[in-house]
Amino acid sequence: MKTGGLRVVVSGLAGTYPFGGVFWDYFQYVLGFARLGHDVLYVEDTGRWVYDAVSGTFVDDAARNVAVLAEAVRATAPAAAEHWFVRDATGRTYGRSWPDVADFCRSADLFLNISGSSMMRDEYFTARAVVYVDTDPMYTQGTVARWAAGDSDPDVTWRMKVLRHHRLFLTFAENIGAAESRVPRDVFAWAPTRQPIVLDCWSSMRLPVSARRRVLTTVASWEPSERGPVIDGVEYGGKSREFERFLGLPDRSRLPLEVALSGPAPVERLRQHRWHITDGYAVSRDPSTYRRYLASSSGEWSVAKHAYVASRSGWFSCRTACYLALGVPAIVQDTGFAVAIPTGRGVLSFATLDEAAEAIERMAADLGQHSSAAVDIAREYFDSDRVLTHMLEHTLGTAMPRS
Repeated sequence: MKTGGLRVVVSGLAGTYPFGGVFWDYFQYVLGFARLGHDVLYVEDTGRWVYDAVSGTFVDDAARNVAVLAEAVRATAPAAAEHWFVRDATGRTYGRSWPDVADFCRSADLFLNISGSSMMRDEYFTARAVVYVDTDPMYTQGTVARWAAGDSDPDVTWRMKVLRHHRLFLTFAENIGAAESRVPRDVFAWAPTRQPIVLDCWSSMRLPVSARRRVLTTVASWEPSERGPVIDGVEYGGKSREFERFLGLPDRSRLPLEVALSGPAPVERLRQHRWHITDGYAVSRDPSTYRRYLASSSGEWSVAKHAYVASRSGWFSCRTACYLALGVPAIVQDTGFAVAIPTGRGVLSFATLDEAAEAIERMAADLGQHSSAAVDIAREYFDSDRVLTHMLEHTLGTAMPRS
């Protein structure tokens, strides 16, 4: 990794959830900032138990997950091999020593608390700018709305205390502030951001259209573990609530539809409706396997969480951005993201069953054109150089080190 430039701390959940997609969600920040010439440290200090994919349960000892993470870094991001730190729920630390981490944070220009993943220890607040990156709109703002309405639940109070210690607030709700958006803006001045994609990590994995499987895929969990937010008396839900509306789509699709599912799901009922179901862990057990699975697809088809859709949030999937970087076009549920991401070629949006079936027909009729457009969208809208430079300009007012 390059040194010099700014000092940036990136928090994440790549060890907590040892899946290829989760790794790319967070380590593309690490790699992206390093590409810009900055000194980057990845910190995972959640205070939570980690998910053991072998046993299918949560455990307090992160040793096995950390071994998976370390191998993923060595294989996929070797320049970051000495630039990560993990503390598990037992207090055991891995990677860089804690004194080194504390020293790095004290001189850091930017601490990114992505997904609210990090325990906010005093050492982290010493960075020049401590920024909250909301990747789960409505769920985060739902906590704020409850607090603003006078909810004294201890969990709400604690979450608000943590939030209020940050300096700036970014969100994947790209439509926030628009007249149609229902994402609350109480207390904090949220600014839109999106997933950075390090294009070099994906371009080498692209396959010709003729070499791909004739199938539309996605990788998903059926339901989030947390309850959906209740805002202004309206209860919002997860992905299953939207998926139910499209159960009959395979009967109207020109291409087979495959879902790599993890977590509890009505697998047999989905199969009865002619969905192809495969094991989510098998296709995402490491970053390279995940890339190959996405790259082998003719396209992606996916719904979004009900909370993202019903709120007209403008949320756009990190996973979908990776598909696009591979030249794999995407048919994804409309959340209002057209305010920021172009649709019609490369990305097709839908709100109804009829629109979903029609979008599949359009994509299948000219996969080559849509694949080329997917690459163009990834380059223009998700390139990490652009996304992260814009983030630095917004959070620090500059992309250069402090004097």
